[in-house]
Amino acid sequence: MNKGELIESVQEALGEDTSKKAAEEAVKAVLDSISAGVQKDGSVQLLGFGTFEVRSRAARTGRNPKTGEAIKIAASKTVGFKPSSALKKSL
Repeated sequence: MNKGELIESVQEALGEDTSKKAAEEAVKAVLDSISAGVQKDGSVQLLGFGTFEVRSRAARTGRNPKTGEAIKIAASKTVGFKPSSALKKSL
């Protein structure tokens, strides 16, 4: 499912009176809120769905696949997702 399909699904779930634009704004608001929450607090927990959290990656040495030369990869941060047990059971 891509973002467009998610918007259509939300529109259908909200009923016939909901426009595609309103569904798109709702999806955007949720995604923006999750993004802001992760940036501010370091994690966002949605009971019954899962937890989005900031994870740190240590600096490491990698290889250039073309030349085989060793390169240094800087430390970085990323966002991880841990699904809830309810979501895991539903799969």
